[in-house]
Amino acid sequence: MDFSGELNNSQLEAVVHASGPALVIAGAGSGKTRVLTYRVAQLLSNGVPAYRVLALTFTNKAAREMQRRVASLVGDMQAASLWMGTFHSIFGKILRVEAEILGYTRDFTIYDAQDSRNMIKQIIKELKLDDKIYKSNDVQGRISMAKNMLITPEAYALSDNIRQADKAARKPAIHEVYRYYAARCKKSNVMDFDDLLLQTNILFRDFPDVLEKYQRKFEYLLVDEYQDTNYSQYLIIKKLSALHHNICVVGDDAQSIYSFRGARLENILNFKNDYPEYSLYKLEQNYRSTTTIVGAANSVIARNQEQIPKELFSRNEEGEKIKVIRALSDREESVQVVNEIYRAARDERQDYSRFAILYRTNAQSRLFEEVLRKLNIPYRIYGGTSFYQRKEVKDLLAYLRLAVNREDEEALRRVINYPRRGIGDTTVEMLREIARLHDVSTWNVLENLDRFNQLSAATARRLVAFREMIDGFSAMARDEEAFPVARHVALSSGIVADLSGDSTPEGVSRRENVEELLNAVKAFSEAAYKENNEDRLARFLSEIALLTDQDNEKSDDTPKVTLMTVHSAKGLEFPTVCVVGLEEALFPSVQSVYSAENLEEERRLFYVALTRAEKRLILSHALTRYRNGEITSPRPSRFIGEITPCFISAPAPARVPPRTGHEHPVQARVERRVEAPVEPVEVGDVDLTRLRPLLPEAIVPGIVVYHDVFGAGKVLSVEGTGGNRKANVYFGKHGPKVLLLKFARLSAEKE
Repeated sequence: MDFSGELNNSQLEAVVHASGPALVIAGAGSGKTRVLTYRVAQLLSNGVPAYRVLALTFTNKAAREMQRRVASLVGDMQAASLWMGTFHSIFGKILRVEAEILGYTRDFTIYDAQDSRNMIKQIIKELKLDDKIYKSNDVQGRISMAKNMLITPEAYALSDNIRQADKAARKPAIHEVYRYYAARCKKSNVMDFDDLLLQTNILFRDFPDVLEKYQRKFEYLLVDEYQDTNYSQYLIIKKLSALHHNICVVGDDAQSIYSFRGARLENILNFKNDYPEYSLYKLEQNYRSTTTIVGAANSVIARNQEQIPKELFSRNEEGEKIKVIRALSDREESVQVVNEIYRAARDERQDYSRFAILYRTNAQSRLFEEVLRKLNIPYRIYGGTSFYQRKEVKDLLAYLRLAVNREDEEALRRVINYPRRGIGDTTVEMLREIARLHDVSTWNVLENLDRFNQLSAATARRLVAFREMIDGFSAMARDEEAFPVARHVALSSGIVADLSGDSTPEGVSRRENVEELLNAVKAFSEAAYKENNEDRLARFLSEIALLTDQDNEKSDDTPKVTLMTVHSAKGLEFPTVCVVGLEEALFPSVQSVYSAENLEEERRLFYVALTRAEKRLILSHALTRYRNGEITSPRPSRFIGEITPCFISAPAPARVPPRTGHEHPVQARVERRVEAPVEPVEVGDVDLTRLRPLLPEAIVPGIVVYHDVFGAGKVLSVEGTGGNRKANVYFGKHGPKVLLLKFARLSAEKE
């Protein structure tokens, strides 16, 4: 198969690489997915059976896109036989086949992050630990990091270094929580997300014959986004490729930004040491951005020491220079950035989906959301609450999980009394206590109620009715296809009837969400029929549990401005990108500035932000910002100064933007100029580091105040009461203004 007319020379060299290890360094916008797709097609056209090819990605969305493209090149039949998917979905599939030798059944269920947190929270309560110190999120993160480093509960408890670190963090009992959590999961026939990799490593370590089976099966390995792999993923890849050495990894060390999730930059930097006979290919032509944006990104990332040398280039137009907005305050920053978007959309007739606002932390979205709402500009927060995390959806999914795996402790706890059936919290706690005392699952207690006399006859009857209902669901799930089972469970459990009783808009929305979940099961069943795959509820639940943040994104047809963190933006692109909050201790983050290694990752994160832009790039920072209830005066981010000046248009001075009729509506109504002439008033300077917010009732004539936009001013007079209280303030060069105090956000120096 000849692809020479469809690929540039660098891409073609990587695609036709015959055998042995290959490292493909794919710069931003250089056609990485294209290379992976054509490489798979090249292998298949050379006679390699599709089932001998394993391609690993980080999102189901990426896997589906690759499979679609491969199918367009070689046909649906071959593409369908590929082992192509996320690390977790592929190794989850292997674990289902091999589950019994690890002590699980093939019907094990998979906990999402919320299920894990709920169980950890329950264990913290049972161990009588202080939940203000042992926060479930923190403990879950610690356990997750341990699993990704292949540290089992036993190894965790025996490690002096780990125990000392926990003690220093005032959490010396985390090893106990981890031990209880792992035991509870095993008893419930459950794995969490991290277990899918940990248990695969244990499988390959303890059962060499199983490892050899998969080594022989997968003759060719392809790995996407290799710079994002953690230690656990790295070891699995290394073991699977040990027999044939036909491994091709694609990634970009300059976009390694997930160390907080356990990703290791050294995996891609040390590929040459792991596979000394490797071939290196560099994809350096950027097809996405203007030469200005590419040049700016190059000038920043060149400052990093830990990297594989490359020089990204673009043959696109030069494009406009990068605009830098220097705002007086964080509020003015949001107004100016949103006004830039509004004017571009209006004057250039662009729809709002072409714009993105990127920030370092989620908390920064608030001010931008306020301004967007005031101007009636539609927007979406990328990475918001997933459809599958909504309560009513989680409730029905819990019933479906119980139908597949009755030992699932969290699913049982969630629905044993929903809809209400007279089984209260006291009864549930009693069941769990009996289970703990006898070292069995809660379901085992339900199956043997006659052995326990702690329950009243009425309570026992309710529990038996619940158990028999779940038994019926389970029998149906074993014998029938996914959709009829799901529909039966939704109706027979009482969920549909319960939601139908609520006619409020929220209630209607919840009922529609349940219907949408059933639609998802129906679509799954239809796809399984077309692809000749197993149409069983267990497989549907497995696919749902393995969805990533990007896979969960739902969109409607309304063009919207996208707001997201830079971490969430990786892999995406927009014609216009606004990178906001570019200040020291914010971006780069305050935690990174004391470590060269962490600062380099922050710089890579900034590089990712820059390279999301296709045509226009706007950078912004504020001279004052509220942090922890105090006004601070941050310095502009060093990263702005690292961009070669020829790529930047001169930043406008921080000033009040001209009145356009489209300014922030709140600002427009909280101030008006006093037209009557007044004598100049001596205001004096204020120390921005000593400012504190003032309540409206604390503002009296004669005091010096500070406004985010107008700076320092002296209060001349105050009139009105309550919400109508106004102040006449003289602001130096801005002159006198009347402010409606409930909106003015005035500050003054601490006394």
